[in-house]
Amino acid sequence: MAQLGHNDASFFRLLTMLLLFGIWLLSNNNNIASVEAKNAYATMMYVGTSRDYEFYIAIRVMLKSLARLKVDADLVVIASIDVPNRWVLALEEEDDAKVVRVENLDNPYKHQDNFDKRFQLSLNKLYAWNLVEYDRVVMLDADNLFLQKTDELFQCGQFCAIFINPCVFHTGLFVLQPSTAVFEDMLNELQKGRENPDGADQGFIASYFPDLLDKPLFHPTLNGSKLDGTFRLPLGYQMDASYYYLKLRWSIPCGPNSVITFPGAPWLKPWYWWSWPVLPLGLQWHEQRRNTLGYGAEMAVILIQSTIYLGILTMTPLARPSLSKLCYRRSDKSIGLMQNSLKLLALWSILAAYLTPFFIIPQTIHPILGWLLYLFGTFALCSIAINAFLLPMLPVLVPWFGIAGALMVMAFPWYSDGVVRALFVFGYAFCAAPILWASMVRIMAGLQVSLEREGFMRRLGESSPSSWLNKLY
Repeated sequence: MAQLGHNDASFFRLLTMLLLFGIWLLSNNNNIASVEAKNAYATMMYVGTSRDYEFYIAIRVMLKSLARLKVDADLVVIASIDVPNRWVLALEEEDDAKVVRVENLDNPYKHQDNFDKRFQLSLNKLYAWNLVEYDRVVMLDADNLFLQKTDELFQCGQFCAIFINPCVFHTGLFVLQPSTAVFEDMLNELQKGRENPDGADQGFIASYFPDLLDKPLFHPTLNGSKLDGTFRLPLGYQMDASYYYLKLRWSIPCGPNSVITFPGAPWLKPWYWWSWPVLPLGLQWHEQRRNTLGYGAEMAVILIQSTIYLGILTMTPLARPSLSKLCYRRSDKSIGLMQNSLKLLALWSILAAYLTPFFIIPQTIHPILGWLLYLFGTFALCSIAINAFLLPMLPVLVPWFGIAGALMVMAFPWYSDGVVRALFVFGYAFCAAPILWASMVRIMAGLQVSLEREGFMRRLGESSPSSWLNKLY
């Protein structure tokens, strides 16, 4: 029994030592974590433009793609105080982002002749230097598409950016070390009216760091230590999408091919459904959205529009032309004026049939779904013009077939490079133009026949026109 008690005491002492060692190890790890530098991927959001919602969606997709890559950093959104609260809640609760609310910085360059109003609040990006709780911040625009993790950027110095333009670096992605002194100096320079070529964040930050072109290229350290100074970043961290469109493949030799940027025309940003197949990379962005945020927000509108178009296709064959009643018992001069008005109305109805669906489809829906809904909508609305004015169907639908063909030509995946693709697109347009013109002539001729024939211009009490099937020819 004495031996058993001795063993119990030894076991108790061993257990106590292990517990104390665990407490010591945990406390040391906490101390290490407390001194370990925190980093962040940050972006900004403000409202007041016609594309606020689209950029909100783009920011959420970018944040979710970064989270999916399991980046070792906080996700921060610098949001102006007028950003809707429901968007802020979605960013915080659904995207696990830290939202920092800020006042909009006044833009002293807004009266420049070359100033673009959509950049009026872009100087809010300077608030990134005020995120002093972080050691390094990678500041991002919403149009960045991450292909792989880029945490090595947190090793870079006080300021690092990429020259996608030979002479001016791009502010769509840059690394900075937050500093209250630098932030206050930047605000002071704004008040002084520092030279700013474009009146936006791009021109101001480029003028604030004018010597970056002469700085060395950034290379990650093997031991993960942070560098001091300013550096140029390899082009692989901001691969301009236009480089891809030339070769239809990436050929960026310097640095990892990690991030794609879309700095082109605002209406060709990758989140718009019409950006593909006009720009092949649009589908890649939407693939990231499909795997992260999804399209639930737009599906209700898509279903409503599809139902309306289906109802139109069902009802229009039953309709009879009624506009001709305006021509009953008129003088020859009045009939001629009315016929010309009906011709103009018919042409406008055809034009509206091709334009209306384009503008009412949710702009950030998936391109394949967007184009299918567009083609369905135009076909349905064209049926109204065909039945209302007794037009021949095929000429009215020639643009419909032309658009569908153009999409297939652009989406063809086996072009050798972008030049060949462009030649095929231009060749298709050249061949389609005479057919389109001939269809317009045929529409006008068919409309004239419909207006003049007794079936359309019937007198009161005369028989109804023949079956609507004759309108096919």
